[in-house]
Amino acid sequence: MEEETDTPKINNSFLRDHNYATEADVISTVEFNPSGELLATGDKGGRVVVFQREQETKSEPQRRGEYNVYSTFQSHDPEFDYLKSLEVEEKINKIRWLPQQNAAYFLLSTNDKTVKLWKIRERDRRPEGYNLKDEDGRIRHPSTITSLRVPVLQNADLMVEATARRVFSNAHTYHINSISVNSDFQTYISTDDLRVNLWNLEITDQSFNIVDIKPCNMEDLTEVITAAEFHPQQCNTLAYSSSRGSIRLCDMRKQALCDTHCKFFEEPEDPSTRSFFSEIISSISDIKFSHSGRFLMTRDYLTVKVWDLNMETRPVQTYQVHDYLRGKLCSLYENDCIFDKFECVWNGSDSHTQN
Repeated sequence: MEEETDTPKINNSFLRDHNYATEADVISTVEFNPSGELLATGDKGGRVVVFQREQETKSEPQRRGEYNVYSTFQSHDPEFDYLKSLEVEEKINKIRWLPQQNAAYFLLSTNDKTVKLWKIRERDRRPEGYNLKDEDGRIRHPSTITSLRVPVLQNADLMVEATARRVFSNAHTYHINSISVNSDFQTYISTDDLRVNLWNLEITDQSFNIVDIKPCNMEDLTEVITAAEFHPQQCNTLAYSSSRGSIRLCDMRKQALCDTHCKFFEEPEDPSTRSFFSEIISSISDIKFSHSGRFLMTRDYLTVKVWDLNMETRPVQTYQVHDYLRGKLCSLYENDCIFDKFECVWNGSDSHTQN
């Protein structure tokens, strides 16, 4: 992962003053790294802010749960698609961490159209004694070079820098709503409303379409893809959810295009409770496999459901969330709050969920 695509973005802590918060400061996504030591947030202004958990000390053991700013960088900028006359927002839709392989950290971030791979690393030394540059970094004239020196590393103040290593773009017609890293740590998927694309982390100019639900006639479209997730242990298995509240489990070994699912999860609707808002609030906004891979958690507007992969007919557990909002759906529809999206996540064990 050594391909350079951007100049390093140095952590100069350019967080905006909280007294002058704007729409761009609104957080759009959050994600812990696998160890829980780092927390990354993305906002509507295209920035990623990484927080590091404070280490526990004997004098201040209570600070173990505090997170301080570790690195801040501009991940995405506003763009304009001239072919479609469409503005592409800089808002960060999703962030996903890659497992740590060395001292550096890697994460994927995406807006509506482009996924970027970022490398975050610490640097506490700097090279000095260049032959072709002076101490200020300016190129020296060859006539002034009378001897050769061996550059050496000198101690310097700790600096955290973020560098874009890969840029994956021009593969989605519709807005990207989710990304997921495979358990082989070599591939990942990016998902929009109608398609799921498979990428290799080392290849930026080619992806494979593995799910395509776009009908020949768009008037026949009855649902869209809302999220997709790889199985945590089986690199060939993935699941994606729909706006109709269903989940499809796919096996990439079966065929190249996973249009036909191997398992289908959907809870039968109670006709007595059906209303004008039923289809809206049943749309699944997030989907997560448990750490063991045995269970699948989904989040819709008012509930969190836990599914057993061996039972497709109904969830094994349903948690009511904000049930008091059922009587206020009309007002929520009028102010568009009913279309808000919520995420969910498992904690360290499979026995608890958070959202």
